[in-house]
Amino acid sequence: MKPPRFCFNDSPETAQEVLRSSLLKALSSAKNTSQLRNIHSLIIISGLSLSVVFSGKLISKYAQLKDPISSVSVFRTVSPTSNVYQWNSIIRASTHNGLFTQALGYYTEMREKKLQPDAYTFPSVINSCARLLDLNMGHVVHEHVMEMGFGSDLYIGNALIDMYSRFGDLDKARYVFEEMSDRDSVSWNSLISGYCSNGFWEEALEMYHKSRMIGMVPDRFTTSVLLACGSLMAVKEGLNVHGAIEKIGIGRDVIIGNGLLSMYFKFERPREAGQVFGEMDVKDSVSWNTMICGYSQLGQYEESVKLFMEMIDKFTPDLLSVTSTIRACGHLADLQVGKYVHNYLIGSGYECDTVACNILIDMYAKCGDLLAAQQVFDAMKCKDSVTWNSLINGYTQHGYYKEGVETFKMMKRENELDSVTFVLLLSMFSQLANIDQGRGIHCDMIKLGFEAELVIGNALLDMYAKCGGMDDLLRVFAYMRAHDIISWNTLIASSVHFDDCSIGFQAIIRMRTEGLIPDEATILGILPMCSLLAARRQGKEIHGCIFKLGFESDVPTGNALIEMYSKCGSLENCTKVFNYMKEKDVVTWTALISAFGMYGEGKKALKAFQDMESSGVFPDSVAFIALIFACSHSGMVKEGLTYFDRMKTDYNIEPMMEHYACVVDLLARSGLLAQAEEFILSMPIKPDASLWGALLSACRATGHTNIAQRVSKQILQLNSDDTGYYVLVSNIYATLGKWDQVRMVRNSMKTKGLKKEPGSSWIEIQKRFYVFRTGDKSFEQYDKVKDLLEYLAGLMAKEGYVADLQFSLHDVEEDDKRDILCGHSERLAIAFGLLNTKPGTPLLVMKNLRVCGDCHTVTKYITKVMQREILVRDANRFHLFKDGTCSCGDHW
Repeated sequence: MKPPRFCFNDSPETAQEVLRSSLLKALSSAKNTSQLRNIHSLIIISGLSLSVVFSGKLISKYAQLKDPISSVSVFRTVSPTSNVYQWNSIIRASTHNGLFTQALGYYTEMREKKLQPDAYTFPSVINSCARLLDLNMGHVVHEHVMEMGFGSDLYIGNALIDMYSRFGDLDKARYVFEEMSDRDSVSWNSLISGYCSNGFWEEALEMYHKSRMIGMVPDRFTTSVLLACGSLMAVKEGLNVHGAIEKIGIGRDVIIGNGLLSMYFKFERPREAGQVFGEMDVKDSVSWNTMICGYSQLGQYEESVKLFMEMIDKFTPDLLSVTSTIRACGHLADLQVGKYVHNYLIGSGYECDTVACNILIDMYAKCGDLLAAQQVFDAMKCKDSVTWNSLINGYTQHGYYKEGVETFKMMKRENELDSVTFVLLLSMFSQLANIDQGRGIHCDMIKLGFEAELVIGNALLDMYAKCGGMDDLLRVFAYMRAHDIISWNTLIASSVHFDDCSIGFQAIIRMRTEGLIPDEATILGILPMCSLLAARRQGKEIHGCIFKLGFESDVPTGNALIEMYSKCGSLENCTKVFNYMKEKDVVTWTALISAFGMYGEGKKALKAFQDMESSGVFPDSVAFIALIFACSHSGMVKEGLTYFDRMKTDYNIEPMMEHYACVVDLLARSGLLAQAEEFILSMPIKPDASLWGALLSACRATGHTNIAQRVSKQILQLNSDDTGYYVLVSNIYATLGKWDQVRMVRNSMKTKGLKKEPGSSWIEIQKRFYVFRTGDKSFEQYDKVKDLLEYLAGLMAKEGYVADLQFSLHDVEEDDKRDILCGHSERLAIAFGLLNTKPGTPLLVMKNLRVCGDCHTVTKYITKVMQREILVRDANRFHLFKDGTCSCGDHW
């Protein structure tokens, strides 16, 4: 650089002024340290290096050009005679270059030299305290500020607000703000930003509104208020702030734009984010990254990938954008683009990043390329628990359970196990119904101290619910230190699965006692309990709760309500719920069709099916099962067969065993036993025990002994493990008086470890359920029930009743057979209900098995002689007994 040329006149003072002016101008315009050193040399030659102004400006300029060592060198040259301006310069220089500890050191040294700081000293010192999070020094400096009377200084006040905000002491920051006599936009933005940084979103919005009320105009540093709106999901507030920004014309500013993008994605409004992005005059890498990550987080994976491909031509995506795009490829199962982004990742130097590799493993697993997932895994130098879990999850998702377990064993040797690992394994063993390995993992968790974790406890509950037992589940539940809504929902749903609804109802009471509010899953767990027990009163209470919680318009909840009312003997409420529902899916229609079928309303079931077709809802295989069942229980043979054919011709649904079983039941229940047998023998698939069982049941009801004996042999040859079929065969032989055959069948059951399910019935009286088992004499009021049944037997005999002893399946005398029939559980429940309700009160009785023929006849007579209406639900359907008749028309 050429030295500046100076022109002097005769006045030395004028010449000196020109020299000073020229050097100051040259000093200010220096572009790099080389130029600055040349100018520095000229200043030394000119004898001005010890000047307060020149030394101070040299210190600042070296700092500006990122040469803090030279700044210190200049300062130390003048420090013996330095004044406050030079100290301020070195403190500012140190702060500017991030040397915050050094800046505080100079401040301490300055005070030790008895030099008085001025208003220009403190902002940099306070900033250094803030950056170092040095709370003690910050308080000391604040005290110095107050002692020297600078408490009302605008710039010092702004610095103090920022410092206390960084310390997390928002009360102190607010106090400083309130004590300031003058405030500018920096003051307001600093406090708003402080509130946002510490998560005080409401207070941030409050201060924003106050700033607007006094006429403050939003600027590009007001973006923190957009963060507050997004975090609070304050959509209305966010739209208002956006409107104010647009009014003053800064909406297209890149910083403001980026803040708006982030806010709209938090609002889950990607369309508005896209509009802001499109209108931005300038977009930086933050803009693109925000869009790519935002789309990916909201599940708009195609948009995320599309933007990434556009971005790489303009900016270099950061790691978050790259990983977001890889994650999107996984969700899209787009292996081709996923591999392309993987190559880009390698080219960008991120291939060793653990987080990125974990997402790559997950992507390849979702795309089904487990070999590539394993290769990424093997190439990783640094693996964490997420790495291992991603690979295990990939294997288990695609059914490679052996590989998943082997990976777990390796992970165990590396001591990388965490709670997620155990959740994945428990889920896998639940799917495999492998309770032994599940228990083994449970033992590992106990040894490693994971069992008490909430997420682990919930996973254990889920596993034992699916493949364990209620006792296992209750032990885990009792051991858990805390329970959330998932824990309670699992317990409630399991009580239905294991037929122990008393535990479920107790769980609901305890759950509410602990202050937990039921969610939709809770409701969907409770309603089946009401269905199972026919607990109509409790079901109505739950319906009221559903209405209060706002779930009444939810389709799954509506479907569950329809099923609940249908199984609780209230077809009227069932149809009311159906009619109230605005949206209906195939499950909704099927539930209604099934309900009509349970009540023997075949024509209504058929009409509902036709209405479903007219509404544009396509029936599925379950809907056809429900319809054919309804036709079967209404004697509508022609219609049932027609729709069985339509299932294949009109809807291309291949009949399954359940459909064939329904057709066999349809034919057999209407007495067409030969056709039913012929249908079974002509089936394109091998019939199972369920089809022969349907035919055998009808044979017993109609007395077709020849067919019954042939069918019995077929069932025994199938060697089924279903207790019900052995009992049915045994009952057939008992009806025929072939007691040796009965003993043979029962011995076969004993050998297989099969036990007959005991018949039981229950009735609810005055908010309490009473359960009766066949032959049980231990319940309260037994003697009264026995006397009433004997009294009823006399009344019924006068009306023409004769006991059908074929339903007493024991090799005993006739009088003993009559006593056995009187001990059937439904008769005990009906008699108990008659004794404990007012005359004329309808009774609702539930039975776990099919009502026997004699009990069916007896119940008809009871309604006639006692003038009562009795609704009975057995294993198949509802029977409404009234005035000596039954709604089933003997089709049951």
